[in-house]
Amino acid sequence: MAERRFMTLGDVSEELNISSTQAYALVRSGELPAIQIGGRGQWRVESRILEEFIAQAYEKSAAAARDARPPEDDENAEAGDQ
Repeated sequence: MAERRFMTLGDVSEELNISSTQAYALVRSGELPAIQIGGRGQWRVESRILEEFIAQAYEKSAAAARDARPPEDDENAEAGDQ
């Protein structure tokens, strides 16, 4: 069976093991590019775009590890040190 080109936000959330709300937030923020389709404006993410998003997330995580900083912002990290 051929791989589908477009995924629903439910598919995206399942693939990333996150909630549907988190997937929607990624799309609404523009961090994860998506398109709206149909009269009800349902969101779709292209499979290739999701794979690129995942690859970029790996790069960001690797850079953070090299800098010896956690991927979260410094304020949260400092709060735990006190």
